[in-house]
Amino acid sequence: MSKLSGATRNKLKSISTATVATALYKRGFRIQCIQDVHPLSPDQPTMVGEAFTLRYMPAREDLNKLDVFRDRSHPQRKAIEDCPPGAVLVMDSRKDARAASAGAILVTRLMKRGVAGVVTDGGFRDSAEIARLGFPAYHHRPSAPTNLTLHQAIEINVPIGCGDAPVFPGDVILGDSDGVIVIPAHLADEIADETFEMTAFEDFVAEEVHNGRGIFGLYPATDPQTLTDFAAWRKKNGR
Repeated sequence: MSKLSGATRNKLKSISTATVATALYKRGFRIQCIQDVHPLSPDQPTMVGEAFTLRYMPAREDLNKLDVFRDRSHPQRKAIEDCPPGAVLVMDSRKDARAASAGAILVTRLMKRGVAGVVTDGGFRDSAEIARLGFPAYHHRPSAPTNLTLHQAIEINVPIGCGDAPVFPGDVILGDSDGVIVIPAHLADEIADETFEMTAFEDFVAEEVHNGRGIFGLYPATDPQTLTDFAAWRKKNGR
């Protein structure tokens, strides 16, 4: 797994998924947003970390009985204990929320181990309890049934699809109130630097629009005066 630098991690924590989506689109990446996942709490912090993945397949009944959890090598349980601190556990649950991908006990364990967040394109059980943790967690919807009824955990830290987005181990996962986006690992530093600058400009634009300025020539900055004004704003605001 690639190591995300502290500088890049901190920059991404101040950047929106929308801004990153635009930067990726400029490079030809169109399907990096994980579709139909939502934060469990509107107050949870921004999520940034390297992807550590878990893949589920359709459950086969004779292999998915409750006693499989006695096995310490069971992929779901092992993923909870092996996901590195600072990483994000991303689960491919086949966009099927009819059974839970995990519950509050496992998510709490991730939090206590220093993991940066968790994402599934399925659902979580104990969702209200997870929401109260203040831990970045994203799913499609709440789901009470145990994962064993429909999902068989089969592989850890392999390339997966999550909400129609490709996720490779070590890719950088960013989550905010708008959703979750996947940044290819080799572009993480470049995207962080560019979007950090984009965010400063967008903050300037937002302030100007709130003050009554029109968008023509401002956004995008086709009027040279816009760049002059932006430079003055950056100096004034230490940005």
